Amino acid sequence: MKLLRLALRNLRREWRLPELRTLAGSLLLAVLALGVVATLATRVERGILASAAELIGGDIGISAPQAVPEAFADEARRDGLAVSHAAGFPSVAFAHERSQLLDVQATDGAYPLRGKLVLADATDSQRNSHGPAIGTVYLDHRALVALALKVGDTLQLGGKPLRIAAELVQQPDGGALVTLAPRALMSLQDAGQAGLLGTGSRAQHRLLLAGTPEAVQRWRVWAQRQTLPQGAELITPEQTQERMRTAFDRAGAFLHLTALLAALLAGVAIALSAQRYARRKTPEVALLRALGTPRRRVLGLLLLTLAALALPVALAGVLLTLGAAQLAWQFASTLFGGIPTELPLLPALGAAAMSLAVLAGFALPPLLRLAEVPPVAVFRQSLARRVRRFDALYLLPALVALALIWSQSGSLKLAGILAASLAGVALVAALLATLLLWLARRVAPGAHPALRLGLAALARRRGLSVVQATALALALTALLLLSVVAPALLDGWRKELPADTPNWFALNLQDDQRAGFTQALAGVGADQLNMMPLAVGKLVAIDGKPIDQLHFADPRAKDWADRQLRLSWANALPPANRVIAGRWFAAQPAQAELSVDRMWRDMFALKLGDTMSFDVGEGRVDAKITSFRQVDWSSFRVNFFLLLDPAHAGALPHTWLASFHLPRGHAQAMAQLSRDYSNLSLVDVDDLLARIRQIVDRVGGAVRWILAFSLLAGALVLAASLAASAAERRHEAALLRTLGARRAQLRVAAACEFALLGLIAGLTAALGSAGAGLWLGRAVFRIDGFVPPPWPLALGALGCAGVVMLLGLVGTRKVTRTSPMRLLREG
Repeated sequence: MKLLRLALRNLRREWRLPELRTLAGSLLLAVLALGVVATLATRVERGILASAAELIGGDIGISAPQAVPEAFADEARRDGLAVSHAAGFPSVAFAHERSQLLDVQATDGAYPLRGKLVLADATDSQRNSHGPAIGTVYLDHRALVALALKVGDTLQLGGKPLRIAAELVQQPDGGALVTLAPRALMSLQDAGQAGLLGTGSRAQHRLLLAGTPEAVQRWRVWAQRQTLPQGAELITPEQTQERMRTAFDRAGAFLHLTALLAALLAGVAIALSAQRYARRKTPEVALLRALGTPRRRVLGLLLLTLAALALPVALAGVLLTLGAAQLAWQFASTLFGGIPTELPLLPALGAAAMSLAVLAGFALPPLLRLAEVPPVAVFRQSLARRVRRFDALYLLPALVALALIWSQSGSLKLAGILAASLAGVALVAALLATLLLWLARRVAPGAHPALRLGLAALARRRGLSVVQATALALALTALLLLSVVAPALLDGWRKELPADTPNWFALNLQDDQRAGFTQALAGVGADQLNMMPLAVGKLVAIDGKPIDQLHFADPRAKDWADRQLRLSWANALPPANRVIAGRWFAAQPAQAELSVDRMWRDMFALKLGDTMSFDVGEGRVDAKITSFRQVDWSSFRVNFFLLLDPAHAGALPHTWLASFHLPRGHAQAMAQLSRDYSNLSLVDVDDLLARIRQIVDRVGGAVRWILAFSLLAGALVLAASLAASAAERRHEAALLRTLGARRAQLRVAAACEFALLGLIAGLTAALGSAGAGLWLGRAVFRIDGFVPPPWPLALGALGCAGVVMLLGLVGTRKVTRTSPMRLLREG
């Protein structure tokens, strides 16, 4: 207890020290950087699931080709869950001698249990509602235009006259962000009476449930123990966002990257502040040892002082994290339509624990070494620097940094790239600083007096100069990654989905329809038309061995081998494709040739020269693999896993698949196109594109918001780094002033010293951030052709060097004004 009181008194007395305040600020920032982003990421993940629940109209459900047994609904009611029944099927509607295939959803009055059913009346006034009443139907805008109807009119659906009660604006759609046909919503009772749900119908029945997470989980466990009807499956929110998984994975990687860099910056500031604090405490510890204080007691005092500082700061960081996370969620939650989610506490507490581990890892080595200061160091300070017993502990910061990268990156690849990049930056900065010091000894004698003083100051503090240059290089690398590379990555991601990205697909186009369809699209203002042939086949053998006799390490291979496959062919390499191994097809190959997507290569363990056999129609194709491709599936162009050479595939039975871009507002033209080409299936993916673009914009906002933490962390690193040699510089300035040096000379010498440090750090940071950005862009974010912008990086590096010099001059103003009498007093 006495030792604790002494530690608290010691902390109160030393709070005025800038080293201790920087240490506290760095720890607080580490908690905030890690905690806010971890809390935000957790809430975003929950928001994704909640958003997915809105897409399916409930928290969980069952989908089956026949009516779901009532026992499942009864069990749900016993668990206190709300229940809704629905069924989906295609059907043709008739009105005014027109017909239109519709995607019909038949629901009860409780639908939807989650999400919004938004309707518009005849005056375009919108409202939220539930399933339609008996005898009524809701049609979307495309259906109204196609049938030339308006709200209040009547149509025939399933042989039953139904009044259009409202226009369907928005509905939970089973997680499908693409639409194959115009939509209609009718009463489940009307559908049953019209015979649309009877035996032989193509209806897919759904039981939807909603309630508390605990009740939903109980029912889910119960349902998984039951025998589901044939062809039935559970509907869960996790399954509905698979189409957007790449977008959400990239978003998570961006958030992890920015938080991690901010936390590492705070860790560097902690390390520098702890080192400087230990140096300042050396005379005091030596005096305590000279007065007979045992080493263990000295160590206990140091550790309790550090704990007395760290615990309140960590607690304050947790409280600030929760407040800042709540504020950040007010902006981020707009991505999910303002879905409320509880404020999680565990991420903030975990961030505090991780930050304390960072503090321990970076601050313990100098403090533990400080406890070994011999009593004689009271008289000879040089003896305090000869202890080497705890030098192995300096591996601890590196291990803690690696653990931090591993735990916060969320990806082994991201962790490895970031760790390797930062280690390379540290190594190059240390080598350049060492080279500069070597050159300083040879250049200084003939240099300008002020430059000679600056070079001499760097050379006298060799170890400290190398540490300063390395710390500054790491800090500037992190800042350039966040301020230049991350926005460039986001811009590259955004450019993958330009405004004219194909937003419509046409299936089942015949050979004799191609010319007329192309002309019709041009007439309505469509562009970016891309057509490719489509043949349906089945994989039957690889290298002559039947596919059902082969065993693959990847569990996906069996599922894909059992499916019907889509094959295509092309003379030239299609857009959004890149050959990564082998060669493209020869003009007239003697044997059929095949180009395979990288995913299939990995899944089936294929190699160049292998032969794959397919049954297509009544024929068989044996094709030799001549190339592997990297396909950009996010381009929304027509793409295929397997491409055959045209010389051997042109005669296969096939249809055509087309993608094109059509601006919004052409519902009438698309309705006419659908009537003119009634065999076509037109698929609209506008909603999917809009959601992905929204994700990119929100992630960009989150990255800019987190950049504020990183800039603050960078400022702390600069302050801690430049203050690391303040005591030595003050002593040298007093000595030089005593020997007749003018203040102007000292200022120029300091400017030269910090300019050289800034140039080393800036150059290394520019190269390091460019290399890391190139690596991240291609390996983690998979943005083809991404190159970090060279000029912004170069200007950023020069700007950082200038900032280092200016901050160094500002920080040394007091040093250059040191009175010569101070040296005489300190004798």
